[in-house]
Parts: sequence; structure tokens; C-alpha cells
Amino acid sequence: MVLLFLQIHLKIKQITMAYENRKYVIINASEVSSVDFSQVNETSASTLRYSLDDSQTFVKFDGDTPSFLSGKTSYTHSEIRTILSGEDWTEEEPE
Repeated sequence: MVLLFLQIHLKIKQITMAYENRKYVIINASEVSSVDFSQVNETSASTLRYSLDDSQTFVKFDGDTPSFLSGKTSYTHSEIRTILSGEDWTEEEPE
């Protein structure tokens, strides 16, 4: 039982650390054609999440910033969650 608990705890810690090391970059929808999907966690343009007005999307990656994203602002997991919960990305729930 203790071993199972330790294994679960270790797995949760690994997942948490992966998010802590992951970076996110918001790009204009018009830039999607320049994304090298072999360098980010998404697999194609159809797997991207877009802003409500479809003008922006974002990509996530681990490690060094891909060259096609050079000079763009990168965000942490916590920062991108805050951005994506905003009115540009998430519809308000009716009361």
C-alpha cells in the first residue's frame, strides 16, 4: 500500500514538473502556416485552440524555444491558464 502511494505521488510530481517546464506562445492565426509541428506539442493546425474571434492561437513546447517562435513572448503554464480563462478565449457562462 505504501509503495502504491509513493508511485502515485511520484507520477503526480512528474506531471506537475512537466507543466512547470513547458512554455506557451500566443501567435496570430495568420502565422500558423509557419509552425513547425515537429518542434511543438501540437500535431497539426487542426489541433490548435483558437481565440473566440479566431484571430489568435497558441503552441506549447518543452525545452528550448523553436527558432520560428524567436522574439515572441513565452508564458508559463500558470500565465497561459490565466490568459485562456479571459474573455478573448473563453465564452462567459450564462447566469
